[in-house]
Amino acid sequence: MDLPDLPVRAALDEITATLAAHGCAVLVAPPGTGKTTLVPLALLALDGRVVVAEPRRLAARAAAARMAHLLGEPVGRTVGYSVRGDSRTSARTRIEVVTSGLLLRRLAADPELTGVGSVLLDECHERHLDADLLLALLLDARDGLRPDLRLLATSATVATGRLAELLGDAPVLRVQARTFPVTVRHDPPLRGERIEGTVARAVRAALDGGDGDVLAFLPGVAEIRRTASALSGVDADVLPLHGRLPAAEQDAALHRPAGGVGSRRRIVLATAVAESSLTVPGVRAVVDAGLARTPRVDHRRGLAGLVTVRVSDAVAQQRAGRAGREAPGRVHRCWPEGELLPRYPEPEIRTADLTRLALDLACWGTPDGGGLRWWDAPPEGPLRAGQEVLRALGALAADGTVTDRGRRMAGLGLHPRLARALLDGAALVGARTAAEVVALLDDDTLGSGADADTELRRLRDGSAPGSGRWRTESARLRRLVDPGRTSAPSSGRSGADDHEHPHDHAALVVALAHPERLARRRPGDPAPPVQGRRPERGALYLMAGGTAVALPPGSPLAAAQWLAVAVADRAPGAENGTVRLAAAADQELAELAAPALLVEADEVRWDRGDVTARHVRRLGAIVLHERRLDRPDRDLVRAALLQGLRAEGLGLLRWSDGAKRLRDRLATLHRVVGDPWPDVSDEALLADPDPWWTGPFARARSRADLGRIDAGPVLRSRLDWRHTSTLDELAPERITVPTGSSVTLDWSGDQPVLAVRLQECFGWTATPTVAGGRLPVVLHLLSPAGRPTAVTADLASFWTTGYPQVRAELRGRYPKHPWPEDPLGAAPTRRAGGRPRR
Repeated sequence: MDLPDLPVRAALDEITATLAAHGCAVLVAPPGTGKTTLVPLALLALDGRVVVAEPRRLAARAAAARMAHLLGEPVGRTVGYSVRGDSRTSARTRIEVVTSGLLLRRLAADPELTGVGSVLLDECHERHLDADLLLALLLDARDGLRPDLRLLATSATVATGRLAELLGDAPVLRVQARTFPVTVRHDPPLRGERIEGTVARAVRAALDGGDGDVLAFLPGVAEIRRTASALSGVDADVLPLHGRLPAAEQDAALHRPAGGVGSRRRIVLATAVAESSLTVPGVRAVVDAGLARTPRVDHRRGLAGLVTVRVSDAVAQQRAGRAGREAPGRVHRCWPEGELLPRYPEPEIRTADLTRLALDLACWGTPDGGGLRWWDAPPEGPLRAGQEVLRALGALAADGTVTDRGRRMAGLGLHPRLARALLDGAALVGARTAAEVVALLDDDTLGSGADADTELRRLRDGSAPGSGRWRTESARLRRLVDPGRTSAPSSGRSGADDHEHPHDHAALVVALAHPERLARRRPGDPAPPVQGRRPERGALYLMAGGTAVALPPGSPLAAAQWLAVAVADRAPGAENGTVRLAAAADQELAELAAPALLVEADEVRWDRGDVTARHVRRLGAIVLHERRLDRPDRDLVRAALLQGLRAEGLGLLRWSDGAKRLRDRLATLHRVVGDPWPDVSDEALLADPDPWWTGPFARARSRADLGRIDAGPVLRSRLDWRHTSTLDELAPERITVPTGSSVTLDWSGDQPVLAVRLQECFGWTATPTVAGGRLPVVLHLLSPAGRPTAVTADLASFWTTGYPQVRAELRGRYPKHPWPEDPLGAAPTRRAGGRPRR
């Protein structure tokens, strides 16, 4: 076998020997070194079949085709591939390239991987969810069932320490790429320019700046289509490249026609599939939008999907390397120079919906993932949320173990929600229709409009992009639930296996997949458009999960009272989500699709500042019917009143001056002295309301009732004989001053304050203290008009340093009041006109 002179070729003997000796190894090799195609061929020298796991279907097909070409054989003989919906293997196949997701299902069915000697996990650095889980399960299988199974993890940009540690301190092998120099320039967006315009502008600059083809990275299919449109008229072939394209169109982008670089130039518009695992020949320039699609889930709002984020520095470097594979190249980056990028991509396991992972773990026998060696363990909250979804779908039992239904769902290779829609939808509307709708929902390149029925009509008549792929996938899904069917579905809608059903089929299947996204229009929507301006949103709906979503302006669904929402997202900072794909529904369909969300009960709660009591029938957050309750249950009323008190505070009660002072005194003692003085904050008093929820509280029914209840008993419920016997001693309400006046203390601040006329304090040198001497009292010494003339917590110091200035300022203004030169020797007085004693 004559292998091409790629950098990894010199290391093949070392790689196979290391893997044979240690059983596990890490190979770090940048794109273009040949690791994906040459290493599996070298592993044929070891025992057993070789399985190569790729993160993407396109890469799996391309890698198998390249290896078969090197052997001079057709795909499916020595080298084959298996991806969802497509497989080319035979009894002679010794190297099989598969996707990580397919190998996960195969591992679940056969944990020993019978007949497999080596598994190569390619592109581990991308940190896809399936790949991370696959690594953990393969390590577990190797620990328990297959200690002889060899694992080789390959990567381009990974920090190898953690990966080698996971593989049992495996040896790390490195291969350097032979690359040409690459020049980098930045072409950031102009003001108001969309990313497609920026990329198109940069592509034209790249064409003018040198020879060769241009490879442009964009975040998704929609951006590829818009960029292709923006490049109309350019003197080059514009070719899309993404994972959902038919094989022939993918091959057109991956293989340069005869004539080489000097022939007609090409512009390849690609998603992240072109970052690694395969080479696009003839490329001399890369245009990088600097964006990528990554899964995100908003658990609070029940929205999950792909969002657009800035790429990491590692990904940007990897994309740039594509320009220097065959000759000196150039890179145009569509973001400002100097912008800081994250170092590595965020692992999907930290951000994605974990429902599917939770089902795989349950099938493996470890529902919580305990005992597995994780690169990053699944976060507890999202994993628990996924398990709750699976229980609602009937895939998990109450104890977390997988059910027979769950195993069947896992075997379909779909997200559990879509598996449920396919299985239950087939029973309700027929296997073909269910398969057609699920194929639509599972294709993230389709559904650009808001109306699922319109999308289905376009797919059925072939006018929508990707119709052929959709038809093939629909047929495959149909065979999964109706094995007797072997032919592809026709473009028509009716069929012998379709059930007559009074509801719209698409809406019902969508609702089976996402029952919490059933939505009803909010009264009064849409808001009237502003004259002369396009409305910012269409009709507003409330989903059963509690999230508000709006239709895009001008949506054909605007007249629908109910929607079955398939896809919705929310822009950062936006008040509501936006519906991307939905079907018109009605209440009867909603109740049929989501019986678990139907609740009928008395609801007594604190709402908009008061107690509301009603009998409600609801679908999740959507109220279907309600009537007022005249005599609600007392326990429910008590819970609602406590809810109000916790939300708005004990200020809802009537606080007399005495109750306020008592609370301030107790709060000060709790802070300064501590035990046994109780915490009298709202939180502490409401933590255990039973001791004081008696008498008027038990009779209360509303906010107004609370406002008539004295708060004093709430405080006194926290006191016993120990407190009452020493309260006045440690925190007196009043203090007697030298004239014999009993003056009230203000306990509302950090220190108690005694406001007293200055003349009543003559001769007083010992500053009063409280709390057993721990806390000095702050004196506000008042003028004859009752205004503070001085504030002090040190009387002795005040008489010697502060009083002379006060005397000088005030004795002329208040001549009838005594202002002795010697205040310490003067007699205190309450009256004007008196003469001080000497």
